Amino acid sequence: MKDILSSVFTFQSRLVMVGWLILACLPFWEYMPTIVMAIVLVISVVYAYFILFGRRFDDDGARQPNFKDFASLSGVVKMFANRRAALAGWLHYLAFDLLIGLFIVLDSQHHDISHLMVLPVLFLSLMIGPAGLVAYFIFRALYTGNFIDLSWML
Repeated sequence: MKDILSSVFTFQSRLVMVGWLILACLPFWEYMPTIVMAIVLVISVVYAYFILFGRRFDDDGARQPNFKDFASLSGVVKMFANRRAALAGWLHYLAFDLLIGLFIVLDSQHHDISHLMVLPVLFLSLMIGPAGLVAYFIFRALYTGNFIDLSWML
C-alpha cells in the first residue's frame, strides 16, 4: 500500500505543476481558468477519497488520524505521522495554493496588472500559499491604491 500512496503523491504533485505552468505561461488563454479549476477539483476528489475512504491504505499498526487531533499542535504532529494523513494534508496544500494562484491571476487581469509583475507573487504562492496571497494584496494596494476590491467576483 505504501507504493500506492507514493504514486498518488508523485502524480498529484506533477499534475498541480501543470496548473502552475498554465497560470505562469498561458494566463490569457480562454481555457486557463477551466483547466486550472479542473486540476483543483481532481486533486480535491483524490483528497476527499483518502480522507473518507482511505483507511485501507494505512500501514499496519499505524495510528489512526482523529479529528480531536486538530485541537492542538502536538495532535496535528501526531496525525501527520500517519502516511495517509500526510498525503491528504499535502493534497490539501496543493489544491488550496493552486486555487490562490488562479485567484491572483484573474484578479490581476481585472486590475490590469502586468503578468510579468505577478510572476514572482505566483512563485511565492506556489511555495508558501497564504504568504503569496498576502504579498499579492500588498503589491496590488501599492500598484493600484486599492487593497481589497473584489467587486469583479460578484
